[in-house]
Amino acid sequence: MFHDSISEQSGEPVWELVRRVRKLRGLTQYQLADRLAELSRNSSVSRDEVARWERGKRVPGPYWRQWLSLALDVPSEQLLEAVRCGRRRRASR
Repeated sequence: MFHDSISEQSGEPVWELVRRVRKLRGLTQYQLADRLAELSRNSSVSRDEVARWERGKRVPGPYWRQWLSLALDVPSEQLLEAVRCGRRRRASR
């Protein structure tokens, strides 16, 4: 488990968190999508979806957040807070 190496960055939106931790883990967007598909046994996730999350075009819902938590070894609470932060930022634009 890598939780200790993932310091929670206050006010970090989900798109920054996913991108930062994916890179920290040495994964490409394709590799993260493959890992999510393998863990969830749901092949509907693609590199394009990961890219949308990282660009802030879409927010991963509860279903994908649980798998992102496992795939990236990030506490689910941290992902949820990042989603909330991202929604606040988007609403203030």
